[in-house]
Amino acid sequence: MNIEDNYNFGGWKNCIRMYNEEVELVCTTEVGPRVVRFGFIGEQNLFKEFKSEQGKTGGTQWRSYGGHRLWHSPEAKPRTYYPDNEPVDYSLESNTVILTQKTETSTGLQKQIEISFTDTNRVKVIHRIINHNLWDIRFAPWSLTVMNVKGRAIIPQEPYVSLEERLTPVRPMALWGYTDMSDSRWIWGKKYIQLIQDPGQPAQQKLGVLNKLGWIAYVLEGQVFIKRYPYHVQALYPDYGVNTEIYTDADILEMETLGSFQEIAPRNYAHHTEHWAIFKAEVGTGEESIEQNLIPLINPKA
Repeated sequence: MNIEDNYNFGGWKNCIRMYNEEVELVCTTEVGPRVVRFGFIGEQNLFKEFKSEQGKTGGTQWRSYGGHRLWHSPEAKPRTYYPDNEPVDYSLESNTVILTQKTETSTGLQKQIEISFTDTNRVKVIHRIINHNLWDIRFAPWSLTVMNVKGRAIIPQEPYVSLEERLTPVRPMALWGYTDMSDSRWIWGKKYIQLIQDPGQPAQQKLGVLNKLGWIAYVLEGQVFIKRYPYHVQALYPDYGVNTEIYTDADILEMETLGSFQEIAPRNYAHHTEHWAIFKAEVGTGEESIEQNLIPLINPKA
């Protein structure tokens, strides 16, 4: 693993590039904390890039920038939309980068993202939100990855069981006021729920589920990005009890995972960990193709 700082990406001159012989990941230090690229070297960025916002810093307006970011849930304006437009502190340790935001002046919270390569194509991402107030704060860490266009998100359904085997429900699903379950971008399957990103369809769509299986994937032009994350049986999750959310419009598709609600005392922090991986694989929309081509990447011994 190699780490290069003062790397120029998208007009930001002081980025950090982590790379090996196959894969690279780029973080900004002039704004953030943000991960703005993850992909195979010389190939597509699996993360969305907003060209009109690249290289910008400062100001009080929140910018998407694309890529990966950290928020606190539940969503509310203006609290959630604190602009991360200022430089971040960072430290480099072996194969690890730690990005630390200045404390948010309006919330008293401070965001930190720790990124480590664990294999050639695998990354561990630890998210921390530190409480610098003089009182306890209740929130849930919320990890959002903005994916590049024209791909497809895949969420696993709970294993099918018959009515005779189980009478009670297996998980909750949350719908937003603008969710249209008849929208053609949704693919409702027996084993998987899929959502297609289509630049020609501007209508917003969002869905949340309690994902006990702990993974979500994005398929884009012969490549696959996979997130894995823990599910805690006793945890209380936001948004009617979900830990996984997907959102799309004409510009993006967001894959969002949530930690549990926590009561964080002063000088303590909440944390939420994701494990990322990227692969080259052709995965069709059919459930048989997903079973054959995606599931072995998620569960190599399955």
